Amino acid sequence: MYKLVKPQGYFGFSATIGNCPGSLVGSHGQAPISSFGKGPIFMEIRCLWEATSRESSIVSSTLDSQQDADVCIIGGGITGLSTAFHLAEQGVKVTLIEAKEIPSGGSGRSVGLVNAGLWIPPDDIVKTLGKENGERANSILGSAPGEVFNIIEAHNIECDATRTGTLHLAHNAKGAKELTRRRDQLQNRGAPVELIEGDDCQRLTGTERIEGALLDRRAGTLNPTAYTRGLARAAQSAGADIYTQSPVVRLEKCRDGWRAITPKGSITAQRVVLATNAYTEDTWNQVRNNFFPGYFFQVASRPLAEDILPDILPERQGAWDTRTVLSSIRRDSEGRLILGSLGRGDGKPLSYIKCWANRVREHYFPQLGEVEWECTWTGRIAFTPDHTLRIFEPAPGILAVTGYNGRGVTTGTVVGKGFAHYIINSDDHFLPFKIQPSRPISGKQLWKAAYETGFSLYHAGQCLKILI
Repeated sequence: MYKLVKPQGYFGFSATIGNCPGSLVGSHGQAPISSFGKGPIFMEIRCLWEATSRESSIVSSTLDSQQDADVCIIGGGITGLSTAFHLAEQGVKVTLIEAKEIPSGGSGRSVGLVNAGLWIPPDDIVKTLGKENGERANSILGSAPGEVFNIIEAHNIECDATRTGTLHLAHNAKGAKELTRRRDQLQNRGAPVELIEGDDCQRLTGTERIEGALLDRRAGTLNPTAYTRGLARAAQSAGADIYTQSPVVRLEKCRDGWRAITPKGSITAQRVVLATNAYTEDTWNQVRNNFFPGYFFQVASRPLAEDILPDILPERQGAWDTRTVLSSIRRDSEGRLILGSLGRGDGKPLSYIKCWANRVREHYFPQLGEVEWECTWTGRIAFTPDHTLRIFEPAPGILAVTGYNGRGVTTGTVVGKGFAHYIINSDDHFLPFKIQPSRPISGKQLWKAAYETGFSLYHAGQCLKILI
């Protein structure tokens, strides 16, 4: 039986994003990539990770014929590509079709934290999922960063990965108490986490505003666009067929299984994987009923001066705080400061985004002085009311997943591996928990409106210096 768990801080979700639609923001009409870090500074609406990825886009084409496969995967984000890669490695004939380019959704626009576990603490996961499923999720998702780093190493994915951990920052006494609770629960399960305080905390974070930080040594950071492109390259090398600019307009049952129909072609397969997550909009796709959308925006500075870098997250841990509406903080490989928070940035004046970024920078890192903000971008997250993912079979022969609640890099990678094992062996042992019935969410628009309104009001309060 599932139980609703009230989160610690109603809007306190992980800073790693699930899928985000590239149609919200992008590089159309913007200056070329080479303009980054050069010339006059005007903050652009552009995803930093796309502009700085050392992994190139894969060579792909539009599906324009009728083809057969053992497995058809719909969605070219981390989940779909991980599934394709692990299936192709085992000799399965697999075809992946993506509506746009790879990546165009949240897999390339997240904060890029390689986090362990779900957002809610381990004991809450057990209360929500039950003892067996909960502890299985804690174990599999706790080791998920290792799965990501193993793939990166084995396939030489150039995604600027770090393995120095992540920092969950206590912004006040209540936050410190929550981190102590999390530390105890994680250590009871053997996780290599520790609470950093005092001078050690200030050294790791570069700020005096944090009372303590929970360091998780399993975790790390990466460039999510580069990681996703690297996964696509690995899947192709293993034998997977990948088609882009090929949206599925309908999915129909046929004698040989299922047929995914695109504007110019189709794929007939015995099994189908729906890996569209927060980027699910088509009415035929039942995934859309199992999450409600939220958003996350980020702001990146120009590279900081060399003499200040040793004082700001010197070990390049990714971080996020315990605020009601969290702020994420990290650096990239070129020394940019990247801030983020829940809510939509697209559609808001750039002056508003700059005001928010300056307010957070001034609070945490006053020693930086004025910072030039280079770019901003927004992505979408698939939320669920209990903050746990959904793994289900909408119909015989179809697998689906959604609701990563901001932990897409690691969760998508291990779910893809678990899907591949299940398809080949009829065994769901490698999935975070047993496949469950679909659980459509009622009042999706109310959930969406409530979250976005709360986020916007909180950020307005920060800009007006009522809150921080």
